Amino acid sequence: MEFVLSELCEQVVTARAAQRPLLIRGGGTRLFYGGPLPADEAASWLDLSAYQGVVSYEPSELVLTARAGTRLTEIETLLASQDQMLAFEPPRFGAAGTLGGCVASGLAGPRRMAAGSLADFVLGTRLLSADGNVLRFGGEVMKNVAGYDVSRLLAGSLGVLGALVEVSLKIVPRPRCEATCVLALDESAALDRCLRWRSRPLPVSATAWVADASGTGGKLSVRLSGNESAVRQGLDEIGGERLPDETAEAFWLALRDQTHAFFEQRPLWRIVLPAGAPALGLAPVLHEWGGCLRWLAGPHDAAALRDRVQALGGSACLYRREGAPQGVPAFHPLADGVLQIHRRLKREFDPAGLFNAHRLYPEL
Repeated sequence: MEFVLSELCEQVVTARAAQRPLLIRGGGTRLFYGGPLPADEAASWLDLSAYQGVVSYEPSELVLTARAGTRLTEIETLLASQDQMLAFEPPRFGAAGTLGGCVASGLAGPRRMAAGSLADFVLGTRLLSADGNVLRFGGEVMKNVAGYDVSRLLAGSLGVLGALVEVSLKIVPRPRCEATCVLALDESAALDRCLRWRSRPLPVSATAWVADASGTGGKLSVRLSGNESAVRQGLDEIGGERLPDETAEAFWLALRDQTHAFFEQRPLWRIVLPAGAPALGLAPVLHEWGGCLRWLAGPHDAAALRDRVQALGGSACLYRREGAPQGVPAFHPLADGVLQIHRRLKREFDPAGLFNAHRLYPEL
């Protein structure tokens, strides 16, 4: 694998000398996310798919280190053999999804509301920089502070600061017991119920509200995870109809990997809001994370939507742009001060503008 890495370093050096931008890819499953790919041939691909394999795995220490091209399915199969998992349940987008793409996109699945974001579990990284060198940040334990913040910064950066070539992650044991119940509630009632549960000691690990066909009501699915007694008590307090385990597992997998029918709609907006934010009154919509993550489908005025979401303290990302007007930025505009920080980071890590300039904010 060191030969593969040296080839990648040489490709970066060559591209910088030729002033030719590089587009980073692994399994290619997340290329839809972020700004559109360039239509011309001005850039070259930096393909990390061959740089793969688990470097180390210590089940007793709850740490795994793997190369960026390692497939998520391989990692999760290994973890499952030790009854462990990735706490943030990243969407896989098919069998080709890789660890590097997972971390670079920063996306988390249904369990994020209880476990935390992907960045919370990144312990260390190795980054292929714009000068062709490999930089190391963080380590494999929480105590290793040097470079830890940089490792977290790289999560969700979409490769604009460099190419992730290796990642160390904190992993967690699988819950001993899980159960899902479903309640028939309209949107406002579902949001109120989720907000109320936040103040209760309930082992809620995921929620999802989906509108029914009439558009006047919907169903709120609630997953509880933990030991048997905690899950049983949670079911008693929440109520509703308990789903069979097989049905519940299929539902949460479809939500996690975005194979649920709702995600077939275009264009698709990903809206993040603070807890307690009211219903937007827009449809069709699907809620996760107790209402903090809302998926909105169909054509909407981008500026008006973002102004409304920003007034509530949130942000709106044009997640799937098919059917949306040309020129709409993928991500919510940044305040001037925050944009200046992003520009400084880009200049420090990638002064030549070599990596993925189009993916995050074109104005970088």
